[in-house]
Amino acid sequence: MPETTINQPAPPGFDAVPVSGSAETAPAGAAAVDGALTGAPDLTGNRLVCLYVSSRAGGLAIDANLNPDERCNFNCAYCDVDRSQLSREPVVDVARLAAELRAMLALVHSDRMQEQAGFQNLPLELRRLRLVALSGDGEPTLSPVFCEAVETVVHVRALGGWPFFKLVLLTNASALDQPRVQRGLRHFTRQDEIWAKLDAGTQAFFERINRAPDTLAHILRNILRVAKERPVVIQSLFARMRGQNPPAHEVLEYVARLQELQAAGAQISSVQIYSANQATPNSECTHLSLAALSGIARQVREGTGLQVTVH
Repeated sequence: MPETTINQPAPPGFDAVPVSGSAETAPAGAAAVDGALTGAPDLTGNRLVCLYVSSRAGGLAIDANLNPDERCNFNCAYCDVDRSQLSREPVVDVARLAAELRAMLALVHSDRMQEQAGFQNLPLELRRLRLVALSGDGEPTLSPVFCEAVETVVHVRALGGWPFFKLVLLTNASALDQPRVQRGLRHFTRQDEIWAKLDAGTQAFFERINRAPDTLAHILRNILRVAKERPVVIQSLFARMRGQNPPAHEVLEYVARLQELQAAGAQISSVQIYSANQATPNSECTHLSLAALSGIARQVREGTGLQVTVH
């Protein structure tokens, strides 16, 4: 899918607004993006920080890549990262992360932003910085310097020089119970958010889609643990597998897991329903139609009363 980025493609946890501004991926309430959004030039030689237009963020998002080594404990069927060969990228250098983030923030809040290739014709609402994401080419909480990276980004924010920005952790929730991750999350303010992945309602479907050496029960416990302390956003990707939509009974089980989280005291601020929008090494996994995504969203709304958006 064509996308508007500076330095790198949008990270696996996010989707970028397409050139067509189609209803299937454009953010709710956002204007269509007109004109060709071609690849932007390499402005700073960044390796860890990139900028892009995100449908689910509703505008500009800065991504801090905590996994240049592509380390992940999930092997999701829809992931666009090709892990057939091991990456030789080193662990994140937090000093470099801070420098790249400061430079990108300076660009975003300068007059030069609207001069960058692919960004000139963006509507004003899509040129606003909505968040800085802790994401990456794998699971960010697995980074051995996760806590240090969080501290670094929070420190950059505290130094000021630009408007306050929201920090968002995109996670598969598998490590949210680890003490080192919890230490990092203590630096989050109430304005910051955790976007936790939940793609399945049964262990069998979890194994088929996320293909992880973990259990759905463990993921749900971790989401509940965090969601009892602070509101979380649930991010759920549904795709066609081998030409088939997600089975109806699996969608019902997924809604049931959300209901159980609510009943146990989880604070869920919203649910994001979306599909695979970028090319993936797995040819069996393809994009799910807007009609099917909207149907799933309707079931979630009716079953839980939660705010649900489709992307």
